[in-house]
Amino acid sequence: MPAATSPAPSIRKEPTQQRSRERVERMLAAARDLIAQYGSDAMRMSEVAERAGVSIGSLYQFFPDKSAIIRALAERFTVENRACIDAELAGVSSEEDLLAAFARLIDAYYTICLAEPVMREIWSGTQVDKTLRELELADSRASAESLAHVWQRLQPEADPTRLTATAFLIWQLGEATMRLAISVDRAEGDRLVEIYKRMALRELMANSTTPPDHRQDLRINKSVA
Repeated sequence: MPAATSPAPSIRKEPTQQRSRERVERMLAAARDLIAQYGSDAMRMSEVAERAGVSIGSLYQFFPDKSAIIRALAERFTVENRACIDAELAGVSSEEDLLAAFARLIDAYYTICLAEPVMREIWSGTQVDKTLRELELADSRASAESLAHVWQRLQPEADPTRLTATAFLIWQLGEATMRLAISVDRAEGDRLVEIYKRMALRELMANSTTPPDHRQDLRINKSVA
């Protein structure tokens, strides 16, 4: 699989001084609050600047438009998600560990999606913003590679190309599931996430060298519980 290309950075000018970095953080925090309150369509650059306590010129110095702010927030979530994924997979030493770690990652991501209105804006933006779409794909590929690496270590006889492709599809289906789950009522969303979780865990076990007896179902049920 070809290596993922990194999307162009969203920020116009990378802050080098501590004061500038703090200013950028205030801008992003202000935008995040405004999006949570009113949505990105209603957010104005002047409001971001006012809430962040900076001049409009200072805001434009770093972010040329609202799309750049959304992309910067998406990049922040990507970094946080990658750290969470790496931390969960670092301690995996068995198939049972992998199932449990992946189930926890699904639950954690769903919790974030429910609690973070900005995620909805990011997902909406991927439909029209090529850079956001590239960022999402790059993140999914990186996450898939981490999963496939652990998966291959636990199942050395499995086809590495198939593992990588399957891991990539699992992450992309996870993104689609989360978008759907937060678009419907909470009870239905919970059911959809649980169904996805079981499907994903069964696929993770598909190449297992363990005989396909009832122990597989028991391990999946334990991970989902």
